[in-house]
Amino acid sequence: MLQFLIDVLLRSADLLLVSVGLSTLYSLVRFPNIAHVQYAMLGAFITLGCQRAGMPFAVALGVSCLVLGTFAVLLNQFVFARLLQRGSANAMIGSLAVSMIIVAVVLACAGSSPLHYAFEVSAPLMIAGVPLASAQLASIGCGVAVLALFSALLFRTNLGRSMRALASNRPLALATGIDVNRVTAIVTFASGALAALGGTMLGLTEEVHLNLGNGLLLPVFAAAILGGLGNPLGAAAGALLIALAETLVTNTDFGFLFGRELVFLPVTYISAASFAVLLVALLVRPYGLFDREVRRV
Repeated sequence: MLQFLIDVLLRSADLLLVSVGLSTLYSLVRFPNIAHVQYAMLGAFITLGCQRAGMPFAVALGVSCLVLGTFAVLLNQFVFARLLQRGSANAMIGSLAVSMIIVAVVLACAGSSPLHYAFEVSAPLMIAGVPLASAQLASIGCGVAVLALFSALLFRTNLGRSMRALASNRPLALATGIDVNRVTAIVTFASGALAALGGTMLGLTEEVHLNLGNGLLLPVFAAAILGGLGNPLGAAAGALLIALAETLVTNTDFGFLFGRELVFLPVTYISAASFAVLLVALLVRPYGLFDREVRRV
């Protein structure tokens, strides 16, 4: 049972860091940025490149977050903002094009083989007989810390109040003198940095590879939509529910259905489980599980 809980927390942390940034940015720019998951992949590769250049891992991670945050701001200002003038559909298609370009550039520079961060092998931490690697502990810790800090930012600071005002009633917020460009730039930078952090943590617990972003695309969007697209804290709850569904499906022994022992679904069924939960939830709550909050925020 403890192993199951740890697996759920690990997957939740992987999805949370990316889905919260995606949902927060959507609340301001109002289009689903498909390229956001590729920021995570690119961030993982930048962290790896900086580490191989001789930087300590923490410094390499900081550089990656800084680079991806800046990259996200520049893309939003010079590409997506212009496409949004022609409609959100154009911006979404443009983000798909940007996503494909990022994948092509990384493929040309780093190749398609999975890579690993360089760390000394250490004994795992044992919790009630369940091994927990230091990388897994760091991933869960980052998820919890980011969620706590983001909640404080959203509800305890002037920036958070400005974000919620712009998401709720943009014309009224502009009339009160809120600098929409400044707020959007800060949120865009933060979402890019969070994506880089999420991608690096995923590469830390698994591998750094070209399809890291593609693997996040479906569950991250499912988590954001399930929580109510545009509601960042709802996206965190959606990430937990998606992680729970994925872990439950891949860890349940279905042998009783076939009269045999140890019959498990392959990992390829993870996405199907995510979208089965999403479909059922949306049939009951079309705006997501936190639709009242979405309409208010």
